[in-house]
Amino acid sequence: MENQILGLHHITAIAGNAKRNHDFYTQVLGLRLVKKTVNFDDPGTYHFYYGDEVGSAGTILTFFPWEGTAQGRTGTGMATDIGYSVPKGSLDFWADRFTQFNVKQGNKDEKFGELYLPFQDPDGLKINLIESKSEDTRKPWETADVKAEVATKGFHSIVLTLKNIKPTAEILTDIFGYRLLEQDGNRYRFITDAVENAAIVDLIESPNEERGYNAGGTNHHVAFRVKNDQVLMEFREKIARKGLNITPKIDRDYFFSLYFREPGGVLFELASENPGFAIDETVENLGSSLRLPKQYEPSRKEIEKILPKLV
Repeated sequence: MENQILGLHHITAIAGNAKRNHDFYTQVLGLRLVKKTVNFDDPGTYHFYYGDEVGSAGTILTFFPWEGTAQGRTGTGMATDIGYSVPKGSLDFWADRFTQFNVKQGNKDEKFGELYLPFQDPDGLKINLIESKSEDTRKPWETADVKAEVATKGFHSIVLTLKNIKPTAEILTDIFGYRLLEQDGNRYRFITDAVENAAIVDLIESPNEERGYNAGGTNHHVAFRVKNDQVLMEFREKIARKGLNITPKIDRDYFFSLYFREPGGVLFELASENPGFAIDETVENLGSSLRLPKQYEPSRKEIEKILPKLV
């Protein structure tokens, strides 16, 4: 089991205003800010990680909040919809809460026998809260307003929208170990049996849809989870043998990563569980202070002056 893809690790998206993003995800959606750091390639921009208490793989939504970024457009060649698992019977709570906070939302609906509530974050990122058919025993992060009986538990699924699903499906099945579970029209549900949660990838085939534009309110990449960096490198060999261009191993401080663009155009990352988010902060203090990659530590004062204020 350990040398398999273990479902989703994290999903990274692009936001505009950092404070607006921070307030929405911590206060309205009730996630924990697990890590407050900066973009490795752009230290004047935050990199926020939101998730459960300890930042478990499969719960982490991360953002690059580029101030004043253009509005993106969802379309083919990208991850278009994030699915969060929520407890059964909680969608009315969320619909009321979104109304209270003027969150753009759709009507409750059903796909693959599961109720879901679609909404958009302040930048237009598309998210669905989904009452999963299978039991989700993950412990959620609670806030004063969002208690465990309604709180998000982590990812349910990710949707990739593609001109042609076949090449992407082959990556999922032949390399990642997923299998086709069911189909509804032009939506194909793939699942891995290696984990119980954050195990679903939906592929939507939309040959006539315009290609997406990656900017504010869109997903930047999707990261899949492996046990450790040794397994990571085993997958690097498999992907390279497929003829795909894949990066060397990159140390992201809290995990090790590889990146490649799958044939349908979506940027995929493979990320290890090790070493985790508690290597530079205690679990109790996760996200409470600005953590910098070691190469930027000598410039801390200058970086802190540039970064937008969150309070």
